[in-house]
Amino acid sequence: MEIVLDNVTKTLHGTTVIDGISARFTSGHVYGLQGYNGSGKTMLMRLIAGLLLPTSGSVQIDGKTLGKDMDFPPSIGVLLENPAFLPGYTGVENLQLIASLRGVADDAQIKTAISRVGLDPEDKRKYKKYSLGMKQRLGIACAVFEKPDIIILDEPTNALDTDGVELVAEIISQERAREALIVLASHEKEYLYSLTDEIYTIENGRIKGSMRGYATA
Repeated sequence: MEIVLDNVTKTLHGTTVIDGISARFTSGHVYGLQGYNGSGKTMLMRLIAGLLLPTSGSVQIDGKTLGKDMDFPPSIGVLLENPAFLPGYTGVENLQLIASLRGVADDAQIKTAISRVGLDPEDKRKYKKYSLGMKQRLGIACAVFEKPDIIILDEPTNALDTDGVELVAEIISQERAREALIVLASHEKEYLYSLTDEIYTIENGRIKGSMRGYATA
């Protein structure tokens, strides 16, 4: 799996929010994005996920262009900003609804994913009764339960306690070992460095520099 960003620019309401970004991401690696709020990290993730299309330039997945050859990457899990699920359904029921759209994961895989993030698959509480940390954990489970080739995680440790932060790090390492391609944004620099192979600094919609992370073999 390979993602190629070729001179990607995105303009919204006359403002350029992504400005000529070019980069290449490959399977089995974790790529970090760091930068202040509003720097363009989340927008770049939306473009990679196909949720928005570039104003100019292209996002290519294994040589196929989003918005031209395909609408979305064929195998992707996404956690962007605040996860949103149906409030009147349990965590398992929410993932079952999502799984029914593509038929990739069965109930056993859903329950395994729920347990993996530290939630109880037998918990009958509705999503509206979840704490912020529980909602974040369910969002992470949703991003990985179908074993996607591409995983996009925007601030995955938001609202998590220490155990949750460590659990997310373990999941990211496991998905990397599975040869998933992971793009991760975090305000916690040391946490980001410890998990990534390469880190891009985003400023005013541009890549201002890159460095190797600690996960590089």
